[in-house]
Amino acid sequence: MPRFVTRTVTTVLEERTGLQRVQLDDGSRAYVLTALIGPVAEGDDVVVNTTAVDLGLGTGGWHVVHWNLSRREWDAPGPGHVLKLRYTSLQVDTGVAEEQHTEAPAGLDGLPVVVCGLHSQLAPVVAALRACRPEWRVAYVMTDAAALPLALSDLVAGLTRAGLVDVTVTAGQAFGGALEAVNVPSALTLARAAGGADAIVVGMGPGGVGTATPLGFGALEQAAVLDTVEWLGGTPIACLRYSDADARDRHRGLSHHSVTVLARAAYARAVVPVPEGVPAVAEALADAGIDRRHQVVTVPVPDVASLLAAADIEVTTMGRGADEEPEFFAVAAAAGVAAAAIRGEPGTVHV
Repeated sequence: MPRFVTRTVTTVLEERTGLQRVQLDDGSRAYVLTALIGPVAEGDDVVVNTTAVDLGLGTGGWHVVHWNLSRREWDAPGPGHVLKLRYTSLQVDTGVAEEQHTEAPAGLDGLPVVVCGLHSQLAPVVAALRACRPEWRVAYVMTDAAALPLALSDLVAGLTRAGLVDVTVTAGQAFGGALEAVNVPSALTLARAAGGADAIVVGMGPGGVGTATPLGFGALEQAAVLDTVEWLGGTPIACLRYSDADARDRHRGLSHHSVTVLARAAYARAVVPVPEGVPAVAEALADAGIDRRHQVVTVPVPDVASLLAAADIEVTTMGRGADEEPEFFAVAAAAGVAAAAIRGEPGTVHV
């Protein structure tokens, strides 16, 4: 069950569209989803959900402001008639882009779509993609497998500010994108038709869940998304999870998440990029039989750390940056390079 406490806002630490970060009178910190409950000000008494921090979960030590007791009501009508966070006390009339774009083509015509399993993979994918194709428009489709508010992602805010992501689409119960979508298939077609995307990157927001069981992890959605891209006529590209630094056996080398998605769960014939200079990745794919079901391609990758530094993007995976996890970032970047190399027919990569 959740835990709620009442605190007073002492300092507004940061503000951007959809989000405030604040200091509370007990020394703790919290964030405010202003699209749901409106903004707060210094001196306001607020109800705070402390559950995640109490449990030691990966929220970075931030509580969530649930309501501002210093106001009696809040009214911010949305743009449409479709609710997200449905049947909760915070349901919000975000509307969806499908209400305006009723004739969006239900297909992708070979468009490259990179499917990620971790939010942190987004940065090396789009950095490498835009290094190869600076003229392309890149869309990010955020699923609802982890955090639901897009505003919570510092990474997306930074990538958008740097011009590496041009349009955002939030699918399902996720909300806050430039375009709202009912589900992932529709989000993909909207990214192309309404967002003008030349390439799409799909993945969950921050805060993915894993349980050390064969199927109990949020990234399993990669399988369904790869299949979706294929039946929409796009080119599905799998972003692999690979680490030489993770202390957990199941994620050391090629993660069991990627093996499960590609070896047992995905029926699409996906493009599976691996970077030059990391032969262990291709060997692990061959050992799992993935090279017999999918199109494994080896591509050169740029210096990801330099690309991210040039864009003033700071990103870590499980607390480790590109200097500590070079293989993780290189393998993710390979998916971006492969997306940039797509030509013509779906599923074809020329490098």
